[in-house]
Amino acid sequence: MNYRFISTEYLDSVGDGDNDVILEIIGMFREQVVEIHQDMERLLEQKNFHALGMLAHKAKSSVAIMGMKDLASLLKTFELQAKEGTGQDMYEHYVMRFKKDTDEAVKELDDLITNRLK
Repeated sequence: MNYRFISTEYLDSVGDGDNDVILEIIGMFREQVVEIHQDMERLLEQKNFHALGMLAHKAKSSVAIMGMKDLASLLKTFELQAKEGTGQDMYEHYVMRFKKDTDEAVKELDDLITNRLK
C-alpha cells in the first residue's frame, strides 16, 4: 500500500527489524492521538489557548515520529498562534485537521500491521 499520511522510514530505523518494537511505537501513537484530541477539544472549549499551544507542541512531536510532515508543520503554526493568542478563528480547524489526519494515519498503521508486520 502506498501511504499518504505516514512514512515507515522512522519506524523501520527505530525498530531495526524488530516488529515488537514497531508494534509498541504504533500502540503508543494510537493512545496518544486519542488523548491529545480529547485534550485539544477540552482546552479549546475552555479557551485555554496557552495550554492548547503547549499541547500542539506535544502533538507535533507525536505526528513527526510517524512521518506526518504536513500535519507537524500545521501544528507548529497552531502552537505559535495559540501561545500568542492570535488566529483564534483557525483553532477549531486545526483541531479537526489533527483528528482527521491522525484517524487516517491509524488506518494506514492498521494496514501496515496486517500486511507487513504479522
